[in-house]
Amino acid sequence: MLSYSFMQNAIFVSIFISILCPCIGIFLVLRRYSMIGDTLSHASLAGITIGLMSGQNPILGAFLFTSVCGALIEFLRSYFKKYTDLILTIVLSLSVGTAITIISSGKLHANADSFMFGSILTVTHFDMLMVLILSFISVLTLIFLYHQMIYIAYDEEAAKIAGVRVRLINYVFSILVSAAISVSIRIVGVLVLSSMIALPVATALQLGKGFKVTLIFSIIFSVTDIMLGLFISYYLNVAPGGFTALISVAVLILVLITRHIVSSLRRTHTG
Repeated sequence: MLSYSFMQNAIFVSIFISILCPCIGIFLVLRRYSMIGDTLSHASLAGITIGLMSGQNPILGAFLFTSVCGALIEFLRSYFKKYTDLILTIVLSLSVGTAITIISSGKLHANADSFMFGSILTVTHFDMLMVLILSFISVLTLIFLYHQMIYIAYDEEAAKIAGVRVRLINYVFSILVSAAISVSIRIVGVLVLSSMIALPVATALQLGKGFKVTLIFSIIFSVTDIMLGLFISYYLNVAPGGFTALISVAVLILVLITRHIVSSLRRTHTG
């Protein structure tokens, strides 16, 4: 299996995805914005169709359109401060409407199905280069803004009072989320992409550790989920994205059961 070039490409992309997604996802989850990842993953489908229709690279199209939608979400927060779910509905309607309109117009000269479900066969060398560049830029930006983003994640209002440039950082973070989503599309697929952003973090949070330890375990769970999903889906001949999502849920349930058993044993021992 590993002798096939498409599997080598898929593994290369998967490694970067499994590191980048939880690095972005932990801040989304802590800010209770995990559904933004789902909204922007659907926005990426519109970007893909625009890229395919214009004859450009669909990953680049996804990144550009998703970045615009991410910035739009941040912009609309000024007008709908208490209605985050309404903002997501607006952007989701714009994205899905654009995608369906282009797909149904008959002007799309390529099949977008592989992007919706994920396919290990479609990863090209150019995609690998884009994944490398976007991941490198994203991780560097996260390192540079690390302390400010933690401050914002736990208390945005206090961060504003402390002089943190919250609005600017939120716009930058929107672009980082867009980058993470764009580089993940080929393997995971649009429909289950949000699971790679949120579920490894949700699993790591069950351990009840500090931020850095949670982040490290989020990456460990992410690597485990996507690698198991990639290899097993190959032998089962199913879409890797959907199977990776199932693996992520299974790992989360396993950790929850283990945590419950350990807690019960501790109570029994204490009693």
